[in-house]
Amino acid sequence: MKKPLRLAAAAAIAALTVTLAACGGGSGSSSTTTSSAPMSSSAAASSSAAASTGVTTNADVFGPACSQLRQGDAPGSLNNMGPQPVASAASTNPLLTTLVTAVGKVPGLADTLNSQKAITVFAPYNGAFEAVQKSLGDQAFNGLLANPTQLGALLSYHVVPQRYDAKGLIAAGTTTELAGGTLKIGGTAEAPTVTDGKGNTANILCGNIPTSNATVFVIDEVLMPAS
Repeated sequence: MKKPLRLAAAAAIAALTVTLAACGGGSGSSSTTTSSAPMSSSAAASSSAAASTGVTTNADVFGPACSQLRQGDAPGSLNNMGPQPVASAASTNPLLTTLVTAVGKVPGLADTLNSQKAITVFAPYNGAFEAVQKSLGDQAFNGLLANPTQLGALLSYHVVPQRYDAKGLIAAGTTTELAGGTLKIGGTAEAPTVTDGKGNTANILCGNIPTSNATVFVIDEVLMPAS
C-alpha cells in the first residue's frame, strides 16, 4: 500500500485504541548463513509460507457463511468477484456492506486497495460492526465513521501487505498489518483463527475468497490493535 497511507495509519493507532477501548473484551529479520544443520520446523514453515503465492480459486473457498454469497455470475458471486480488485469485489459482497461503507469514508482507500499487487484482507462481516456499534454506542460509533484518520487506521489493521491463503497463514503463524500491529494465526488450514492485539479471537466465516489482487477472509470480529 502507498507509503503515505501506511504512515498515517501508524500515527493514528494510539488515538484509535483509546477510542475503541470499550470494544476490547513485527516480523523478524532473516539472514542467509551457511550451515549443515537441518532447518528447524519453524524456519521450514516460514520458508513454505514465503514460497506460496497465496492465490486461490473458487474451489479453495471454505466456511459456514460462503453459502450466503450470490450464485452463478451475479454481482457478489465468486465468479463475479474473482476478476475484480479487492475493494471493487467487496462492494458487491452481501456479507460486507458495512465494511464497504466504512472504506468509502476514508478518501482514496478503495483506490489504494485496488491498486495493490498482492495483499490479504481480513474483512469483518456486517454483524461484527453491529457489535462494535452496540459496544461503543451510536454517538461514538458514528464519530469513528466520521474520523477518516482513526477509521483508516482501524481498517488498515485488517490488511496484510502480503498475499496468503489459509495454509500460508497457518504456516506463517503471525502477520504484520499495514497499520504496524501484528495478528496471531491459530487453528488449522480448514478452520483458521485470527487473534488481535487485544487478545480477541475472530473466526473465519468464509475464507480463501479470490480477487484479482487479494485473498479475502471474512471474519466475525472487528480486529483491534494493542494499546
